[in-house]
Amino acid sequence: MTVAKKQIVANLPRLPLKGTIDLTYRCNNDCRHCWVRLAPGAAEKQNELTYDEIIDIINQARALGCREWSISGGEPMLRPDFYDILDYISARSQTYSLNTNGTLITPRIAQLLKERKGNKMVALYGASKEVYEDVSRIPGSFDAAMRGFRLLKQAGAGFVVQVIPMQANYHEYETMIELAKSLSPHWRIGAPWLYLSADGDAGKNHEICQQRLPADVVVQLDPPVVTDNNADETGCGCVLNENLFESCINVRRDFYIDPYGRMTFCSYIRDPELMYDLRRGTVQDAWDHFIPSLKTKVKASQEFRENCGSCAKRASCNWCMVYGYLEHGRYTAPVPYLCSVADAAEEFKKKWRDVHTRYYQLAGLTIKLESDVPLNGSTFHHKLDAFEVKTPGDDVITIRHHFTIPPFDEKKLGQQIYRKAPWAIYKNGSHYTYLGISPDETDDTYHKAIVFTHDYSYGRFYSRDDSTFKQGKRQSLTLTASDQLMLAPALAKRQACFFHASGIVYKGLGFIFIGHSEAGKSTMVKLMQEQAEILNDERIIVRRWPDGFKIHGTWSHGEIPIVSPNSAPLGGLFFLNKATENSARPVDKAEAVKRMIACLIKSHETKEWWEAELDLLERIADEVPTAVLNFDKSGQVRTVLDMYV
Repeated sequence: MTVAKKQIVANLPRLPLKGTIDLTYRCNNDCRHCWVRLAPGAAEKQNELTYDEIIDIINQARALGCREWSISGGEPMLRPDFYDILDYISARSQTYSLNTNGTLITPRIAQLLKERKGNKMVALYGASKEVYEDVSRIPGSFDAAMRGFRLLKQAGAGFVVQVIPMQANYHEYETMIELAKSLSPHWRIGAPWLYLSADGDAGKNHEICQQRLPADVVVQLDPPVVTDNNADETGCGCVLNENLFESCINVRRDFYIDPYGRMTFCSYIRDPELMYDLRRGTVQDAWDHFIPSLKTKVKASQEFRENCGSCAKRASCNWCMVYGYLEHGRYTAPVPYLCSVADAAEEFKKKWRDVHTRYYQLAGLTIKLESDVPLNGSTFHHKLDAFEVKTPGDDVITIRHHFTIPPFDEKKLGQQIYRKAPWAIYKNGSHYTYLGISPDETDDTYHKAIVFTHDYSYGRFYSRDDSTFKQGKRQSLTLTASDQLMLAPALAKRQACFFHASGIVYKGLGFIFIGHSEAGKSTMVKLMQEQAEILNDERIIVRRWPDGFKIHGTWSHGEIPIVSPNSAPLGGLFFLNKATENSARPVDKAEAVKRMIACLIKSHETKEWWEAELDLLERIADEVPTAVLNFDKSGQVRTVLDMYV
């Protein structure tokens, strides 16, 4: 299931970067839950934008910087000129998205959708003909939808199946998921709670209310983001103040156009007072003047202050001013249904933290692990038990596991900075995206995906499914070959690094033995096992603290399955050399740095990372005794270490 996440847009010029356009509200289905639908032959058809008007709007927006479009309806393919519209938009955009019920897809349209890469979302209303058509209320629509899916697959046009849950189909929800998975490797849950229509049709709104799922089910389908940050925000991320739309408009770089050429800042706006008629003006005037003027259009009322404006559950609530308007015709009105969802979300968060969150501590870092699938005592290998803590420290990085891979549009991921199986890595201003790729260049699927914040303090890990996770005894918290993928860059920002090394605590000091495979790391640990505490025989962290360097154990061991989370002041750093004698040859700074580089654990190597690590290695060479340690298997090497105590 695709997981929604909030992205904060900051320090960007106010440009209309993305447009959403509904080509029509008419639809060949008549779904029970739909809040905008008009009949295929509705009189409003005469007022819809013409092809030429749409093209003119696209060109105007492009001139202002718009490079992305979202196309929807109604059913956009109901328009006979849909192919030409999509062809024009997709040829002049970096990317696009399309929402459709799939019933009107033709081989020609499917071929275009293959050629023009974008995010295609096709709705699924039931797993069986009976249930699907009970929702759509159109005979033959299930077969038409399945035909559309087949045409897309035959054309090789990737798509996302969007499962739409409601009362009429929820009894076969699990079967719908299985069908979705059989149709495409990518699926997601559409809006699990339903909006009302602001057109005043009491019958339509009654039907929508009848299809709304219970609050606890909504929360199960769309779990709230569980964080330790109780920011004074609504669920949509808008900071609420006296001017209710101000903060929303300030951060938006997108806009909406309805089928009749009216432009505003949000696709849920249905108030004519908040919409600009492009037939009488321009996209630039709407963007530069009209939309900013709406910041102060809607003021906080007493109703708002006494309800949503002062509610302690605001961070768990999906309420937004536009939903208040759709529900009651007033922007400041609370939505009781969303109040019940917020209550369920609060309860969910309390329970979720108990069974979906764990904390581990390593080298002064707290690793907060969150998982969509419940955790238990056997989820991770017992070697990690010693590193688990009950409460987080001050310095926290977070790992969040999801068990489906959302679709990724590589055009939107930023600059590709690395590509060699198993990873293709992309960087934009705020994130790194890792896509797990196959050595087979003809295989364009992803076996894994990871999205890191720029400082690696938060990582979302996406796996194909939860089968491996549920097998238990996982060796790494990230479910990758090694946790160093996340930890190495995070440590670099904290004056710390990973070494191919074993480490011990001997007479109160930490000693690190550096070397690659067969250098003798495990042998050294065995020789000192009776006299010292073993931290690890394969991966050791060195970190600079205000009082000097310390050595820290990790859980990534080699031959010897002994690990420890303990640490000690670093008394010496030794480069191993098997010999017939036991002695230490001090090395100068240049040689020490060169040898450390050779055994440094490298992850995503950026200029910033190298600068931080090289500075750290030079400091180690300046402040810590470094030497080549010659040793044999007699155990007398401890007499050499005694010289450094």
